[in-house]
Amino acid sequence: MPALARAGVLARGPVQPSWPSLVANYRYPDWFRDAKFGIWSHWGPQAVPEQGDWYGRLLYMQGHPMYQQHLAAYGHPADTGMLDMLNRWTADKWDPAALMQRFVKAGAQYFVSLACHHDNLDCYDSAHHPWNALRVGPKRDIVGTWAKTARAAGLRFGVSNHASHAWHWYQPAYGYDAEGPRKGERYDAYSLTAADGRGKWWKGLDPQALYTGRHMVVPDGIDTIAAMGAWHDAHDGQWIETAPPGDAAYARKWLLRQTDLIEKYRPDFCYMDNYELPFGPVGLAAAADYYNRSIDWHGKIDVVLTAKQLKPSARFGLVQDVERGFSDHLWDEPWQTDTCIGDWFYNRARFTDRSYVTAEAVLQRLADVVSKNGNLLLSIPQRGDGTIDSEEERILDDLAAWMAVNGEAIFGSRPWDVYGEGPAKLPTGMQNEAAFKGFTPQDIRFTTKGSALYVLFLKPPRALVTVGSLARGRIKGTIERVTLLGGGPVRYRETARGLELDLRHCPATVPVVRIDASRDWRLDRAG
Repeated sequence: MPALARAGVLARGPVQPSWPSLVANYRYPDWFRDAKFGIWSHWGPQAVPEQGDWYGRLLYMQGHPMYQQHLAAYGHPADTGMLDMLNRWTADKWDPAALMQRFVKAGAQYFVSLACHHDNLDCYDSAHHPWNALRVGPKRDIVGTWAKTARAAGLRFGVSNHASHAWHWYQPAYGYDAEGPRKGERYDAYSLTAADGRGKWWKGLDPQALYTGRHMVVPDGIDTIAAMGAWHDAHDGQWIETAPPGDAAYARKWLLRQTDLIEKYRPDFCYMDNYELPFGPVGLAAAADYYNRSIDWHGKIDVVLTAKQLKPSARFGLVQDVERGFSDHLWDEPWQTDTCIGDWFYNRARFTDRSYVTAEAVLQRLADVVSKNGNLLLSIPQRGDGTIDSEEERILDDLAAWMAVNGEAIFGSRPWDVYGEGPAKLPTGMQNEAAFKGFTPQDIRFTTKGSALYVLFLKPPRALVTVGSLARGRIKGTIERVTLLGGGPVRYRETARGLELDLRHCPATVPVVRIDASRDWRLDRAG
């Protein structure tokens, strides 16, 4: 991007837009390694219908439950589409300070605000995209407000960018019903122009700039719902990291929006919803710009940029994010998994049928991830008005109670020589949480800090247990005391089979035992 560099859009500095330069210059910040736990506000206009994820795409998919819900609640998508949901996003009950207070008590050390999702709305004071939250919807700087609130609470602040996928994600908005009384009638995106906004709330805005244009439009003549769905799956339903065919300007504008976001809010953390980086050299330019700005701000690269599905060498130039996934091994480098207690966008059914992920399950994930040198970023979905429901409040309160007693085993800790032990077989890769059957009282994870080793039991054993990894002769150092956090001394006995602990009276949620030794804990590899 030489022209943008010459124009002063891209920051100058030692980091060049190439993988070798990113890898050569990047170092994982200590603040991120210490933080371990972040909370994410994955919030925007798709929360308004309270139906869950990808509403802005699925409302245009005839036969899908979200299409049916949209038809009943708002009308046919030829008349009323995602554009209209933006105006319904009011955020009128949003209390960021009160929410942040809850998040801090629940243990968050960094906070992430969604900046722009696949629905292509910038939730910040965007200089390069008129469809932004200051002009439509809440008419407020969502990202800027979160940034000020998080930093006032002492947290590191981050943003997430998902907009590189908007161009293919939105193509069903140019489609039509394959069956029924309005068969063949194109949806709202197909024909709307700026002129259609006269006298309406979006006067002066071009709908094509929101819906991204006709890049991959379904052809005429499809006459079954099944065939329509198959066409979308094979074309715009693919996860595409390139620019729209014949529209390099889309990638250039994405870069302008990204650099504007970074320059305005100086985030400590930036999440890219991409496999590696978007748009080839454009994504590399964005990464180099971010790192060079950090050098200007801090005198060094003190920020985190995450992406997914990184090649092994690339993991040393960015931080690998594993979306809704597990790891079965201890990583050499820091990494992150992101997950949610429900759907990414608020889904009322999660509340009514009580299907949120429990606080215990969140803490099990946290212990597992931290023991393997990772961080956990947890999304707490908000309604369109900005509030969270009573079940979410209860989960946050349960997290807060656990953190008050056991947080020392998490924050500022480092992995031990082995991550843990136990029979649970974890699936690996992304988006595999549903395949996991759960932990047992024999599943144990380790963290360490100074001369303390922490043993986290993913299910409470309430019995005499043996920790095989701590068998006599396998560890260096002499045990001085063993303590159940929040519960006092623990009776123990060192044996050739392992360290026996009496935990018949431990708490019900992820109990933590602290073992203090005469020296830093290490396995005796010769033992």
